[in-house]
Amino acid sequence: MVPGMEMLRFTNTGTEATMHSLRVARAYTGREKFIKFEGQYHGMHDYVLFSTASASYNALGARRSPVPVQVGSGIPKGIRDYVMTLPFNDFEAVERATKERYWEIAAIIVEPALGNSAGLEADPGFLAHLRKLCDEYGIVLIFDEVKTGFRFANGGAREAYGVISDISAYAKSLGNGYPVAAFGGKREIMDLIGPGSVAHAGTYGGNALSMAAANAVLDILAASPVLANLAKRGQRLKSGLSEILSDADISHQMTGHPNMTGFLITEEKINDYRGMASHNAEIYDAIMGYLYEHGVWAEIDAREPWFLCEAHDEALIDETLNRFQDAVKAVKASSLSAANGAGNQA
Repeated sequence: MVPGMEMLRFTNTGTEATMHSLRVARAYTGREKFIKFEGQYHGMHDYVLFSTASASYNALGARRSPVPVQVGSGIPKGIRDYVMTLPFNDFEAVERATKERYWEIAAIIVEPALGNSAGLEADPGFLAHLRKLCDEYGIVLIFDEVKTGFRFANGGAREAYGVISDISAYAKSLGNGYPVAAFGGKREIMDLIGPGSVAHAGTYGGNALSMAAANAVLDILAASPVLANLAKRGQRLKSGLSEILSDADISHQMTGHPNMTGFLITEEKINDYRGMASHNAEIYDAIMGYLYEHGVWAEIDAREPWFLCEAHDEALIDETLNRFQDAVKAVKASSLSAANGAGNQA
């Protein structure tokens, strides 16, 4: 089902899956540093809590010399020395970094679509560019598919974008609500895990309940075009939201895959976390607030995409679009009223 998946190990959370992916990459390459991209979230272990979507835009440093921004306290100061942060979708920056420092880079870890930054997708060719650089410099390419796996396609981002990573990490959709995660990929890398080499263990890893849930999910995905049908409804929702915003003369950018979509209120073209600084949160929040008050619990934070599931049928898509149109009209009317009031005071 997943292209290039030769060996897999089960664990409990996405945090564990990315943590062990990085560990086995360091063992395989004999190197210690890794590249991650700004605005991407890879779990709660110390190594990856830098420059996530919780980091201040102003603290990221210059684009040509980014600064790893620690998120939260309790992380040893020395951890930062092993982390290289770069702007997402910056072909030149990642090529420059790998050419200049490849001998100390064990891995590049990347969310093919930013699960905590509006679902922003990799630009055409960017993932293939990472694949080429990793092949050229002996670096392990890790896809964090905790959100994209078994959501974009049965084979996840590997299938959806046609690029095969060396290791991939999974969770969320794999268990459909049950606590299960996994990481795996090339046998020659995964074979390092075992006594006397790379350690991987956990009290509840591979427990019977979670395995039964994951097995049921995979059986359902294999038996029918669940995700393809979901994407059709997701695209209808995405197109409908965009049409409503355009009709209201609200500048915006639709983001993400139809099964993990979102939108930003902006006049700029945004393809990385830094660009999200131009997003008008005030308008977005007002629209979401109206929806919440009228029975549609869409994601209230623009950084978090809208996730579709089988329960979101055509009738719910229609209802959501109708209420979204009402929300946009209400926000526009409120804005005009406020503007007129300010004008009268002047």
